Amino acid sequence: MNGTRSRAMSERRGRMLLNLYPPLFFQRIRCLEIGPGFLSCKMRVSKSLLNRNLNGTIFGGTIFAAADPVYSFLYWQIFARRGMPVQAWLAAAGVRYLQPAASDLTLDFAIPEAHIQEAIAAFEGDGRYRRTYTTPAIDVEGEVCALIETEAYLRLHTKKIETQLSRTKQSNERSGE
Repeated sequence: MNGTRSRAMSERRGRMLLNLYPPLFFQRIRCLEIGPGFLSCKMRVSKSLLNRNLNGTIFGGTIFAAADPVYSFLYWQIFARRGMPVQAWLAAAGVRYLQPAASDLTLDFAIPEAHIQEAIAAFEGDGRYRRTYTTPAIDVEGEVCALIETEAYLRLHTKKIETQLSRTKQSNERSGE
């Protein structure tokens, strides 16, 4: 794969990638679905012997791990599909545990189109964008067990853009000769 291209992938491949990602896989965290265009994602934390704490409920770190990569991953793919190489990562996070998670948990993530447009406008300014999201971790009875706040940080991958522009310019110059 060309190092200057955005690594866009299908929703199915993105789901598979998340499901095989070792920090999620070994904690029994599964991506159930990724919505069209990577605008949403549903994750499930399955309670098991691998993620139980001393009280027999799901370990708090596992609950956090289910939310850690999601918004960064979604934004990365949204912009890769638009031909805009971005670097995306989790800039900050916090978890408020409301009650013990005694059963499987579901976490739903969504990025509205308005946030994507805000990011594009920010890229045109200083090339950076930050957005904070709060995601509830909901048990099988519909109770919120934890609220996970994550701040996604994005910036244009300027070296990739400069390389792409340079190659396009060279290509145009050659075809004009």
